[in-house]
Amino acid sequence: MNEWLAIFLLGIVEGITEFLPVSSTGHLLLAQQIFGKWIQPQSDLFNIVIQSGAVLAVIPLFKNRIITTIKEWKNKETQIFITQIALAFSITGIGGLILEKKGFTLPETPMPIALALLIGGVLFLGIETWLNGRPTTEAITWRIAVAVGLGQLIAAVFPGASRSGTTILVALMMGLSRSMATEYSFLVGIPTMLAAGGYKIFKELTDPIEGAPAEDWGMVGLGFLVSGIISFITVKWLLRYVQTHTFNAFGYYRIGIGLALMLVILN
Repeated sequence: MNEWLAIFLLGIVEGITEFLPVSSTGHLLLAQQIFGKWIQPQSDLFNIVIQSGAVLAVIPLFKNRIITTIKEWKNKETQIFITQIALAFSITGIGGLILEKKGFTLPETPMPIALALLIGGVLFLGIETWLNGRPTTEAITWRIAVAVGLGQLIAAVFPGASRSGTTILVALMMGLSRSMATEYSFLVGIPTMLAAGGYKIFKELTDPIEGAPAEDWGMVGLGFLVSGIISFITVKWLLRYVQTHTFNAFGYYRIGIGLALMLVILN
């Protein structure tokens, strides 16, 4: 397989899985296992840049919400909504900086990712069963904002849990409707991931690992572009899907991909 084609496929994988509640980390790991014969494992900088492409691409989907929020920023309800997003963002950001200060490092083996995928799938099925027939709300509360911020932090500590998956799960558990849980997860996730991505890119460029090979910026650019286009299409579809469907399909899928990743690891 041509290496450019492999990068193109990695961009597709990132674009599809970044905002779906299925873990982009797990899928990129699985994809790199599959394409490992043709490409070397990609650098952290490559993975961060293509993730940023996926995040930037979905901003236009929330254009009306963002413009309305800016125009009505003096409105009390709008100010509360902005503060609730800032609160969730701050909890994740401060928690992440504390973990970094303490020297926390992510697991270096793929098995925890497979387990997180599997457990997340079971939780989705369990919560959907529990939610059946229960009333939901469209209103974001302070408790939900705190829970979503903590959910993002949990996802950062347990790769494979999925940032969107974890935050949607906690929002559903606290009574938020599927469509609002998904939208709020994304609105909180956009500034969180852009800030984290920008910080990591800055660190990688200003303090590169000694002896690390130079980046092929053509390939990085291709991955960025492809992940962005696919992410836009995927999120547009998901926002419509959750209006009339449950998350059961994602639960079953996570269980399946978790088991598949375990088989790849054990073999």
